[in-house]
Amino acid sequence: MKHASSKLLLPCAVLHLGLAALSAQQTGNPERIFVEPFATKTDSAQLRESVVAALRRLPNVAVVNEASAADMILGGGGDIWVRGYTSLNPRAPRVPQRGTAVYSGFLSVELRDPKGLTVWSYLATPQLGRNSGKDDVHSDLGKQIATRAATAIRSGLAPPIETKTAAAAVSLSGAGATFPYPLYRKWFANYGRTNPSVDIRYDPVGSEAGIRRLVAGQVDFGASDSPDAVRTVAPGQEAKYLLFPSAVGAVVPIVNLPGMAGEVSLTPPILAGIYLGRITRWNDPVLRAANPRLRLPDLPIIPVHRRDGSGTSYVWTDFLAATDPEWKSKVGSGMAPAWPVGRSATGNEGVAGVVKEFGGAIGYVEFTFALQNRLNIGRVRNREGRFVGASLESVAIAARHAIQSSGEIRDSIVNAPGDGAYPIASFTWLVVPERIAEGAKKDAIAAFVKWMVGPGQRQAAALGYLALPPEVVAKVEAEILRLR
Repeated sequence: MKHASSKLLLPCAVLHLGLAALSAQQTGNPERIFVEPFATKTDSAQLRESVVAALRRLPNVAVVNEASAADMILGGGGDIWVRGYTSLNPRAPRVPQRGTAVYSGFLSVELRDPKGLTVWSYLATPQLGRNSGKDDVHSDLGKQIATRAATAIRSGLAPPIETKTAAAAVSLSGAGATFPYPLYRKWFANYGRTNPSVDIRYDPVGSEAGIRRLVAGQVDFGASDSPDAVRTVAPGQEAKYLLFPSAVGAVVPIVNLPGMAGEVSLTPPILAGIYLGRITRWNDPVLRAANPRLRLPDLPIIPVHRRDGSGTSYVWTDFLAATDPEWKSKVGSGMAPAWPVGRSATGNEGVAGVVKEFGGAIGYVEFTFALQNRLNIGRVRNREGRFVGASLESVAIAARHAIQSSGEIRDSIVNAPGDGAYPIASFTWLVVPERIAEGAKKDAIAAFVKWMVGPGQRQAAALGYLALPPEVVAKVEAEILRLR
């Protein structure tokens, strides 16, 4: 993003957060926005004040004091926490009693119309310096949200179009990936509010278990972050199932380095070396070389991985296989690979729990899960040699470049080109039988998928998922017609 124009296009065109390409003519009347109190563990009033103050400095919006007077309502939630401490004396031990707190945080927001329908959403994660305090975090989050909301309004917000299904009651069940679960949980609940005749239930048991249930006829749809999930579970049956991309997300490394405030930078060879058992201590020379400004502790590294067959593991190992020849030859990619070393745990919760418990531990989880659970996230070196953290912007760059080079909706997008691209990004897919015996269920699934790639995409960004690019949406809509 070297040019100013790209900064304006990214939240609108690239993120595709439900914005319409309308006329640039200005009416002269600012949009009236009411900012709700944010749902946060702490600092709700301060975060709201930062957003309101930033909005009031912009020309095309007017902040109002009552929801009844507003054209749109901005609301959401977030969190602020201490990510570590910097020592007051550079030569003193790095312990909380001798250091200054460094804060991190996020704010997840949506703009809603008077009917309560989402017209735009965003997840702000501050770009923090070494000595960022609470005020810095509040200000950064407020400026990001105000700027992007104003850009969206200036570009034109398309009115939501809700998909209505038949009045006959239909119950759908699904199972699978934990990676998109925060988004699916929101989607299924919101879809049910506007389509009360359709009840959708989803069990986040992991990709492999979910696809096994689908193949066995125990659920109506599965979900996976691996395009090879059906082939892995039921070789030869791939042609019986359709894969519908639902969103783009990121898998992030999480670390537990007590007292450390800075973000750890990790290269593909470092990550592969840790999970192959070759790099065993945090002060290893290769880690120190990648982190010249950090004082890494002399702690053993405890790698943690998923025990269950997981799409998150597939994305993680797909990246390692794409970037490290030794990993590719010895382990490869898969939902349940033969891990050379490390402790195992079930689900994102299990991996995060083990990482939190043991100093020196490293694991991998879905991006939003890491934020919501106050986990310390590392930066990863991308194909261009840049250390990049996960964000909507960095995932958007990865998705854009990958789609331009491939154009396929089942292809991997890990290690995508692009100066600011986050390298461990992935589509996530709904997996549906091509032939569905019950006509009512077939129609209900088709209607939901159409809603998912339409109005549903506007809700993705608030949870840290990138909405599907327009060219992918067009391919999904064509794929829906194959349901029989």
